Amino acid sequence: MKNKIQANASGTRFIEVSEDHLKSIQQYALFDHLIDSNGIIDEDVLEKLKMNIRSLLESEEKNDRALLDLCLDVVYNANMKAFGLQQLVQLYVDWSKMQDIGEVEPAEA
Repeated sequence: MKNKIQANASGTRFIEVSEDHLKSIQQYALFDHLIDSNGIIDEDVLEKLKMNIRSLLESEEKNDRALLDLCLDVVYNANMKAFGLQQLVQLYVDWSKMQDIGEVEPAEA
C-alpha cells in the first residue's frame, strides 16, 4: 500500500509513504512525545524527529533497513517540511486507527 502526502501548502510537492514506513514509525514510536502540548508542528518538531532518528540509528548495533528507508524516502526527503510532517502525522493516525479496527475481530453470536 502506497500513500502520497502533500508536502507543501500549495499542493505542488508530494512524498510517497509506504505501509513499511508507517510500521517503522510505529515500531520505534517516533511520534510519541514528539509534539508539544500546543499541538503545533513546525520546523523545530521536524528537526527533533530527525535528531531522534539519528540517535536511534547511532545506537543500533546493526542498522535497521526499514528505519533507513524511512529516513531516505520520507523524513530526509528534500520536500519534507513542517507541512509535510503534519500530513504524515495525520496519515499515521488514520493508519493506526485502521490497524486497531483490523485487530478487533467480530464477536460470534
